[in-house]
Amino acid sequence: MKLTFWGASRQVTGSMYLLELEDDYKILIDCGTDMERELDFTQPVTGYQPFFPFEAAQVNLVLLTHAHIDHSGNIPMLYREGYEGQVLCTPPTAELAEILLYDAASLNYKKLKQAEGDSKKKKKKMDRLMVKGDLYLQKDVEDTMSNFVTIQFNRRFKVKDGVWITFVPAGHLLGAAHIILETLDNGVKKSICFSGDIGRDNYPLLLDPSSELPETDYVVCETTYGARLHEDKISPEDALAKVIQRACIDLPGRLIIPAFSVGRTQALLYTLNKLYTERGFKPIKVFSDSPLAYASTKIYQKNVRQLNKAAQEFYEENDGLFDFENLQYIQSEKASRAISNYTEPCIIISASGMVSGGRVEQHIAANINNVYCTILLVGFASEGTLGWKLMHGQKTLRIKDVELPVLATVEKIDVFSGHGDQNDLLKFVGKHKPERVKKVFLVHGEEESMVTFKGILEEKGYSNVEMPEKGQSYEL
Repeated sequence: MKLTFWGASRQVTGSMYLLELEDDYKILIDCGTDMERELDFTQPVTGYQPFFPFEAAQVNLVLLTHAHIDHSGNIPMLYREGYEGQVLCTPPTAELAEILLYDAASLNYKKLKQAEGDSKKKKKKMDRLMVKGDLYLQKDVEDTMSNFVTIQFNRRFKVKDGVWITFVPAGHLLGAAHIILETLDNGVKKSICFSGDIGRDNYPLLLDPSSELPETDYVVCETTYGARLHEDKISPEDALAKVIQRACIDLPGRLIIPAFSVGRTQALLYTLNKLYTERGFKPIKVFSDSPLAYASTKIYQKNVRQLNKAAQEFYEENDGLFDFENLQYIQSEKASRAISNYTEPCIIISASGMVSGGRVEQHIAANINNVYCTILLVGFASEGTLGWKLMHGQKTLRIKDVELPVLATVEKIDVFSGHGDQNDLLKFVGKHKPERVKKVFLVHGEEESMVTFKGILEEKGYSNVEMPEKGQSYEL
């Protein structure tokens, strides 16, 4: 069989791997949005341009590790290009993917409406959108979700004669899975483990990555944090409590936390609830400013039995995970803008986590020169984003064509990062003995991170470690 790497190759986003079996049965593992895709916008749109580098109609099955858009975001495009099969994933992944894909479709619709018109500027904007190509809409998502089929964790599922898959808890996000794929062809057994995104032990709400991974012939491992270790060694409660004390009580001022709507926001709200419930922390006004975060929070609450033991016990004792005094969910853009009029100490949790668009960008623009404001960065930010610039101490920020001085206090903690660090990745690969595994493929990371992690694996005896280029194929 043949494995081709069509995404997240020597970069972080756009996970997409095509496995072709001996009988020409094709399985696509993940189909994510490539946030780093480079396009030539100088070339005019001339007729139909296929979106994928392979025939979508020839794919037989899609397996989805988890719901994040860099793993799921182009599934509607796959159906638009002619795919007619199913998407297999865990039940929470299907629920979260649905709200994420509908949100992406809504953003696409807004972009198209803003580009309508006869002016040169409007036509140029529309041309750029057409070149980009991934403008699926709500009907496309509706058609897509009707083909999702869910499978519980740790259930070995027969896809067809000679092909089985198992979804194994990966941590990282509600429903996130490692995928174990086994084949039997002409009496020859082969197996592959796709890591998806690897979580970390003792993360708020989530199950730990499984310690029961079977050994496989081949391993596809993400490397987001392949070159680094998490710095903070204290608990999420202690880390967040210290920042709140400095930013909202000692000062007192406002605390802005850029956070992804799905996953990170729920971890923060749950931790705040624990501070107020278990430590007697004085409730401070908390604005959760993201409709998508509100929707995903309800899915987390609904799937409490898919969460870790501590979260389940907290739920039983408090009849909920996230609702606490002074928490306000913000839905409308008007209500979001009105937060600026709130003059008491407060905490604003808003997307996007990298400060690359979204409502949080407006909150930061309104407060970046406020010495009574603290901006707390709690996760990874890609180079070039506003979050990355804040994290690296840039003294001014350009937001909406306005250069603003950074007078607010900027802090960062990494206890809320949903990605496992170098040690967690080594623990994952270490489930497969060097003398047993035939190849380890490194994906989903910046090249520097991959090179570092490859060197460490080789020192530990893994002699066949590959860093595939985009489009590179391997016979397994």
